[in-house]
Amino acid sequence: MNKISTYFKESYRELLEKVTWPTWTQLQQSTVIVLVATVIITAMVWVMDFSSNQLLKLIYSLFK
Repeated sequence: MNKISTYFKESYRELLEKVTWPTWTQLQQSTVIVLVATVIITAMVWVMDFSSNQLLKLIYSLFK
């Protein structure tokens, strides 16, 4: 039980003293970067899905 208590105490101390937390501006910039990247990747996946769907419809229509 002592090891668990020591672990939590040291973890808390590390979070307060050793971790470098981002500033509000850095946090906002990182959030915008993640959101833009998410939108771009989502658009790419949508385009690939749409184009493969259309291609498969074309192929299926040839063999009807």
